[in-house]
Amino acid sequence: MALRRMGIILALLAIATLLSPAVSARFISLPTYHLPITTPPLADGLAFDLYSDSCPQLETTVRSAVQAALQQEIALAAGLLRIFFHDCFPQGCDASLLLTGANSEQQLPPNLTLQPRALQLIEDIRAQVHAACGPTVSCADITALATRDAIVASGGLPYDVPLGRLDSFAPAPSDAVFQLPQPTSDVSTLLSAFQTRNLDNVDLVALSGGHSIGRARCSSFSNRFREDDDFARRLAANCSNDGSRLQELDVTTPDVFDNKYYSNLVAGQGVFTSDQGLTGDWRTSWVVNGFAGNHWWFYGQFGSSMVKLGQLQGPSGNVGEIRRNSCFVPNSQTILAAAGDDGFTASA
Repeated sequence: MALRRMGIILALLAIATLLSPAVSARFISLPTYHLPITTPPLADGLAFDLYSDSCPQLETTVRSAVQAALQQEIALAAGLLRIFFHDCFPQGCDASLLLTGANSEQQLPPNLTLQPRALQLIEDIRAQVHAACGPTVSCADITALATRDAIVASGGLPYDVPLGRLDSFAPAPSDAVFQLPQPTSDVSTLLSAFQTRNLDNVDLVALSGGHSIGRARCSSFSNRFREDDDFARRLAANCSNDGSRLQELDVTTPDVFDNKYYSNLVAGQGVFTSDQGLTGDWRTSWVVNGFAGNHWWFYGQFGSSMVKLGQLQGPSGNVGEIRRNSCFVPNSQTILAAAGDDGFTASA
């Protein structure tokens, strides 16, 4: 009788466990340090299906162009990702980085090493899209889509990109450009810069995962050469006093977008000070460990953080034009366009 009563009690406990989320969660294998991944409400003027009628072939056109380009040169993936980040971070994703001429962002030190071939790829895709659909899609939207497709082509998972950005009439202020994270930045500096853009510590660690692909000039991490550990000595030996030599940022799988970048950080093999520092600060180390142990969490969070980054807008919101003839509008002409000069039409 006692055994039967115990069996009934155990059965009731099992049922209660299944019906109670708080209890049952303890019996489900959850990712280490996993947090719910949420996407903020869409920013002003953005929508996921914006071009479904006006340019239904948009995403196919961009994807095909990116895949073809990466088959020829895989390094373009890192180039596109860096362009997207350097465009969005100063004053929002508005293709201001693509402006040329006097006082352009490309002339400032943080942007001097942007990939010319990746910049040209964005313009080549714009020409294809406008040939198919007319001037209905901005350079800013094309950059966002091309970056997503480059990440997927390199091994990442797809994520939906909200569209509807307009192209800026003027470059970002130089002081905003100089707020771009530097390879020598410490975690507090990085967190402060991200928080002013409504990006939190998880976003910081996820977006730093863009360094899973790409290479950097030795001059950008020469401060590491003075450190007394085996990895720093390997970096110094690889550079051999040549500041222009390139070093893979992910020393394990440099051309594959995956979570091995985080495993490298845990092992003390982050190339930049800004990367390796993420493991030594309690505000970010738990995210690094979580991503290193669960690639699905990293993939999901990276997509969510890219959507957040891609919705950054300037102080005036989503204002500008759709550049008709080229993404590389000279800055002097763009200023005239803002005053109503012929040839450039502002669009809402």
